[in-house]
Amino acid sequence: MENYFLRKRIGLVLTYTVLVLMTIYTLAPLWFLFVNSFKGQAEIIDDPLGLPASFNLAYIQRAMGEIHFFKALGVTVLITFVSVGLIVLISSMAAWLMVRCKTKVSGLLFMVFVAAMLIPFQAIMYPLIQFFDTMGLKNTGGLILMYGGFGLSMSVFLYHGFVKGVPLGIEEAAFIDGCNVFQIFFLIVMPLLKSITVTVVVLNAMWIWNDYLLPFLVIGNSSSKTLVLELYFARITAGQFGNPWQLIFPAVFVSIIPIVAVFLFLQKFIVKGISDGAIKS
Repeated sequence: MENYFLRKRIGLVLTYTVLVLMTIYTLAPLWFLFVNSFKGQAEIIDDPLGLPASFNLAYIQRAMGEIHFFKALGVTVLITFVSVGLIVLISSMAAWLMVRCKTKVSGLLFMVFVAAMLIPFQAIMYPLIQFFDTMGLKNTGGLILMYGGFGLSMSVFLYHGFVKGVPLGIEEAAFIDGCNVFQIFFLIVMPLLKSITVTVVVLNAMWIWNDYLLPFLVIGNSSSKTLVLELYFARITAGQFGNPWQLIFPAVFVSIIPIVAVFLFLQKFIVKGISDGAIKS
């Protein structure tokens, strides 16, 4: 019996040790970013891991000015909000119809969406950009359409598995009470998909918010740039004679704060939504 409790204690100690090490490993980059956001160039080079001499907000204020923070934030929020809205609306309705209309066509469409998850963006990057350029869509509107299209495959997959768990009897009862198709979906089905919807929103919002390649290819150095693009071009402008660390660290820090706040606020829904959707698939 004593050996059993000893082994159990050793197991707990090892488990907590591994968890602590993983936590330190995960949070170390954020700590490194945070402490260096309040330092000057010389202080960062001399002691990149230490605390700043003073938590001076001047570096953050300067970085916000260099990357035109509030304008870029508005552009990024607009692109992210509209793109995620399109993804949620289209993918949820498509998944619901494919689950309820059990035909060979719906099954084939679902397999097409799943297969699309395996196609890397780089494989279609140049033809897609050329097509959008020909159509006059190398702008913010075209970027939103691209994000909406690329986000559909994974979102449909998640919604498809979750919709299977929605009792059909609820929809039939609503239909008997006089609800039309749109009322059944938006008033009955959609509220039941809250957890998976939050998961889809967070996953797509984090991807769109932090994406660099697609905005660079579509809108480039236009007047309406996202935060990531502003950071890139500000770094290029200021870094002609070296790395401007006193600009890079605070600029990255203020750029990630909004999406990190959204993630922390909604994180309790993410694991539940993904696990429920995967199990029911």
